Amino acid sequence: MGNCVANKSQAKDSDSDHDVEFAAGNVKLITTKEAWDQYLEEARRDGKIVIANFSATWCGPCKVIAPYYCELSEKYTSMMFLLVDVDELTEFSTSWDIKATPTFFFLKDGQQVDKLVGANKPELQKKIVAINDSLPECKQ
Repeated sequence: MGNCVANKSQAKDSDSDHDVEFAAGNVKLITTKEAWDQYLEEARRDGKIVIANFSATWCGPCKVIAPYYCELSEKYTSMMFLLVDVDELTEFSTSWDIKATPTFFFLKDGQQVDKLVGANKPELQKKIVAINDSLPECKQ
């Protein structure tokens, strides 16, 4: 499936950046490291699994999967869906060793339990369903 290699020399098309809503539904846009820490703490406290989408506005596959990610956030409300723009939080994204976008991390208590690289809708849904089904209280 599609993915974009995280590369600063990638051409940016500012007109197309606004065609897709990356953080709609229950997706929370992360703009600072502090916000990341705050949401992870909230998820820990509430016993929620976090799905973090490391994405870029110029990335075609990211644009394709963004609306689907937002849909999933509305369907699986027992999980927390986060969005990190790799260009806005470059240093933070580098600390997660992002090689391509989109990259999805699945976190429990702040620790990675799974990962998906690329805009693979069936695989993303499969991983979310598997995690959701493993939760003690399924609150959909």
